[in-house]
Amino acid sequence: MAIKIGVNLQPGQGLFLTSPIEAAGFANLVAEEAYQAGAKDVTMRWGDDETERLRLQRAPEEALKQIPNWKFAAQNAAVKDNYAVLHIYGPNPDLLDTIDDARVGAYMRASSNGLKPYMESIMKDETQWSIVAYPTKAWAKKIFPDKNTEEAQTLLMEEILRISRVSGNEDPIEAWNKHNEAMHKASEFMNRMNFKQLIYSAPGTDLTIDLPQGHIWSGGSGPSTSGIMFNANIPTEEVFTMPHKRGVNGTVSSTKPLNADGRIIDGFSLTFKDGEVVDFTAEKGADALRHLLESDPNARRLGEVALVPHHSPVSESGLVFYNTLFDENASCHLALGKAYPTCIKGGNDLDEAGLDQAGVNDSLIHEDFMVGSGELDIDGITQDGRRVPVFRKGAWAFSFD
Repeated sequence: MAIKIGVNLQPGQGLFLTSPIEAAGFANLVAEEAYQAGAKDVTMRWGDDETERLRLQRAPEEALKQIPNWKFAAQNAAVKDNYAVLHIYGPNPDLLDTIDDARVGAYMRASSNGLKPYMESIMKDETQWSIVAYPTKAWAKKIFPDKNTEEAQTLLMEEILRISRVSGNEDPIEAWNKHNEAMHKASEFMNRMNFKQLIYSAPGTDLTIDLPQGHIWSGGSGPSTSGIMFNANIPTEEVFTMPHKRGVNGTVSSTKPLNADGRIIDGFSLTFKDGEVVDFTAEKGADALRHLLESDPNARRLGEVALVPHHSPVSESGLVFYNTLFDENASCHLALGKAYPTCIKGGNDLDEAGLDQAGVNDSLIHEDFMVGSGELDIDGITQDGRRVPVFRKGAWAFSFD
């Protein structure tokens, strides 16, 4: 499913595959499937959490701020060479909890700068890309702390397979085709409504979001610039677009913990004025949140608004995954930082000045955080000023059939 539904790898195309070393067995199965689909090459990029922790703990500070370009060269070049990109994702949510936030922030900024060509290509959908999950030991134990490691991994794998529509379906590929069709209907509805504004109301949340002219709602599978359909995230339950970078006002409160580069930020709220965060609070990880907001001048602005029913398969698990790939698909969410140029008409053809004029945010980061719950109401304001219910108590206020 990762190869056929995720990246939809084409015969003769290469695959750039990133994976934790712990998931090597699974990664090899994915590589085998890629070659069976006609891949010309599978290039592996292995990662190891402990090595990352040691680097951030012990490397000289200057080495965290200045990373050699050759470390990013292969990934930047792969997307330009039309390689599809697949990430196997299973990070340790507490990996960097004891590391100084300033050191982590410096390293993440340097990494984002080094991978800027890659991120621009991915966010323009110039090639197919996808993310799938693997139940690493540390992640599984975080979710099921009362279980031994093997039991925790088994339970997490069962949830991953259920939520990803692998188990419980005789034909998972067909199940995904039906799911994508439903997501496309929701996106089409929101595009027909063409709201100029969304109003969020919930405990701790009173937020108004302006939507730019020509904004596009997307959900489920979508095309690369060469017309190949792919699913960027497995799982995915979101219908999303971009806000106007200068048109966000009010306060929004998080409803789930955020795992930001191995640091947990929880119980936080953000207050916006004219699109920019002007104040924030956090019960846990306040320094990490501050460094995130200081990543670059536009990190304090929003780049994504996403609608997810509270009764999604992820939410119905009753679990907090401490992993954005899953938690963002349990809840309506917003994203600080860079917007997808594909979410506005002609966005891929606009230069930096044109994107800014249209209200499209640009940043080194793109950090999703969850704001949805069973108490969230969202209204849309139409172009002629009518107020239309969009979400009521965390669910769509209408049917798309």
